Parts: sequence; structure tokens; C-alpha cells
Amino acid sequence: MLLQHLMMIESTGTLMRNAMISELCFRAVRLSLILGLAVAVNAAAQICYTANEMEPPVRTAIESSAQQIFDMAAKGDVFGLKQNAGPAVANDFSGIERAVVANQEGLSGGQPSLRASYLLDATGGEQTVQQAEFYCGIFGARGQTSNSAGFRIPNLPAGRYAVTIQDVVGKKGPYTLSLVLQEAGGAWKLAGFYAKSGSIAGHDAQWFLTKAREYKAKGQNLNAYFYFIQGRDLLAPVPFMSTLELDKVFDEAQTAQTSDIPTNKPVPLTSGSATYNVIQMFPVVVGDQLALVVKYQWPDISDTGATFQQNMNVMRAALTKWPELREGFQTIVARAVAPAGNDYGSMMAMKDVK
Repeated sequence: MLLQHLMMIESTGTLMRNAMISELCFRAVRLSLILGLAVAVNAAAQICYTANEMEPPVRTAIESSAQQIFDMAAKGDVFGLKQNAGPAVANDFSGIERAVVANQEGLSGGQPSLRASYLLDATGGEQTVQQAEFYCGIFGARGQTSNSAGFRIPNLPAGRYAVTIQDVVGKKGPYTLSLVLQEAGGAWKLAGFYAKSGSIAGHDAQWFLTKAREYKAKGQNLNAYFYFIQGRDLLAPVPFMSTLELDKVFDEAQTAQTSDIPTNKPVPLTSGSATYNVIQMFPVVVGDQLALVVKYQWPDISDTGATFQQNMNVMRAALTKWPELREGFQTIVARAVAPAGNDYGSMMAMKDVK
């Protein structure tokens, strides 16, 4: 269900990486719409309004709800948030509850500044839109402009939604709180909660982008690519949003991407006589450090001792093949993924992988 998807807080950034993988498809649809070509999507049934385009009472109601939800989140009022959530979210509130608890310190004591609000109208089409795409603001001949934004949401039930983005400077520095609201019973109810720090170990998005360019200049394309991803992740309020700035980072990241990085198919990684099929590689924040996750296919993870040894083999093989990763990351995580999708992971400091 869409609302379960929206309320899912993905601390590892997997949603963001999936958004980057699907960005080319999303951009092709946008360009086709701009050029007036026929596109087999339900775009005509999905309409987006920026804050300036909304009816004043609607805008006031959306922004008042966003302020109220911020106040409750900053106080850690999980009960109040659940009472103000849509039915689908209230019935499975554990994800948002964990996110509120994890981010309360960063939000408390801060005053939110509303960066943007959008009204997403999906009432004119099917009961559920398989791939809802909203184009907000002004698009030029080449696509995005500085006054535009796009949202791409799968499996969206018919209805009216809002996205609000609030910037907060609290006890732990800059934060962003982005909310998805759903109109229900004449009120705007919580349907998604995305709180994130604006920095990692004191480093903001621009620092990561600068480091990415430095790595690229040194020929360390793998580090460059992952640092572009992390910079984009810090810039993006929600993983299903696209802007001109995010598009530019995406384009720059593609110049560093190599065939070593798995995207649509596994990439083999050899260790001695064994070959591991790597299905994902991505950065993740662990405490105040940046770690690299390597996920690979493995037929059986029931013997955790044996799987741990395979994880160690994968770590060694990865650092042998890509020694530059020792410079870009402090920690490495290997996760063996069974055919059913369950996995078993191990984490080691780079210095401890011999």
C-alpha cells in the first residue's frame, strides 16, 4: 500500500538510491510531456499545485497541520501524532514512532521555517495509480527549472495529498522535516514522516559533493559516485522528489559511475575460487561515520557462523578489488541475501579487514 510506503523511514538510504536508478525513466516521461508527445501514463489525472497556486483556505489548512505535527514531533508526542494520522498509517504506526523518537532531539527547541508546500491531486483517475507522477511549477524546454519540482510515487490510492518541507535549526544543528499529508474527512492527516539531519559528522551536502569531485579528479570513481549519492541524499527532502539541483547532481554522479557498480543486474566479485554476485553497493550512515554496504546473493544463510565467514571473504575481496574504498569509508558492511530476501550482515572497521 502506498501509505505504508510513504511512512517507511529508510535510514540506509535505499529509497534514495532506487530514486536515482529510476530517475532516467522519470526524466524521459517529463521530457515527453513537455514536448507534447503521447505518453502511456496517467499523468493527466495527476495535478500538482505549488503554494502560490493553492486556494488560500487550502494552503492555510495544510500549513497549519504541518506546524501542528512539527510541534508534536518536537515534544515526542507519539500518541498525538497517531491520533492525527490517516487510518492506514495509524494502523501501522511503528515506523513513524521510531523515526519520531530517533529525531526528537534534533527537532526539539527549534523553530521550523516552511521551505515549500505542494498539493498533489490524484482524484481524477484510477482508484490506484501504479506510478503517479506530479509536475509542480514551471518546466522549461529542457525540463526542470529553479521553480519546479517533481514527485514520483508508486501505487498511489486516489485522493488529495500534500507535501510540506520545513527547515529546522535545533539542538543538533540543521534538520529537515518533510511531511506527507492526506485529506480525510475535511482535515489533513499525517501519511508520511521524513526527518533528517542536514549533515553527517559535521559535513553538509556541499562538502560531500566537493569531496566527490576531488575523488573523481584523482581517478577514484567509485568513491566519487558514492559521495555524489550521499550528497544528493542530504539535499533531497524526500526520496521520491526531483528538482533541478537534484537532477544536476544525478547527472554528475553518472559521469563517475562505472560498470563495477551493480544497477539492474548483479556484478561478480571473485575471492579465490569463489564468486559472489553483488546486487547492491551503497553508502549508509552508522553513528557519525560513513559506511559502505555490499549486498550479495547467497543460497543459504541459516548457518550464521559460516555466513559470517562468507561476509568476511566479500569484504576482503571488495577492498582488494577497490582499495580506494579504504580512503572513502571508515566501515564496511557485507550482507548475504538469501533467495527469500532475508539477509545476514556483518560490519567491520576498514582497518580491521586484513
